[in-house]
Amino acid sequence: MKSILILLTIIVLTFGNSIAQTDDPQATSDKLVIVWTSDDPYVAERVALMYTHAAKTAGWFSEVTLIIWGPSAKLTAENLKIQEKLKAMQTDGVVIEACIVCANAYGVTDDLKKLDFDIKGMGIPLSDYLKSGAKVLTF
Repeated sequence: MKSILILLTIIVLTFGNSIAQTDDPQATSDKLVIVWTSDDPYVAERVALMYTHAAKTAGWFSEVTLIIWGPSAKLTAENLKIQEKLKAMQTDGVVIEACIVCANAYGVTDDLKKLDFDIKGMGIPLSDYLKSGAKVLTF
């Protein structure tokens, strides 16, 4: 009986911490997803992109993803200053995704592809981010 107790103690001490981390809500709270929908360049420059970039470069979150959705797709395709900002964000480790349905609706799919963004259907990925416990903000 004593040997079983010792064995159980060793197992708990060895594996207990990794088991606890699997269900730890903090494990998923270090991912930020920004859903950027606004076509207002001031909202883009002064809020959505500024915060997203700082969240990554300042280390507020280890993983940061920006989703270009809706009217922001058209703004991105037409605004060189925003394109430059997005490329700098990508260089600094922000993952940039764009909704293919939105890009097609605004006729800017080719423009966004040239910027090397991950363009795809976003319904399932956004749902997965929400289910995973990632922090999701919309601008």
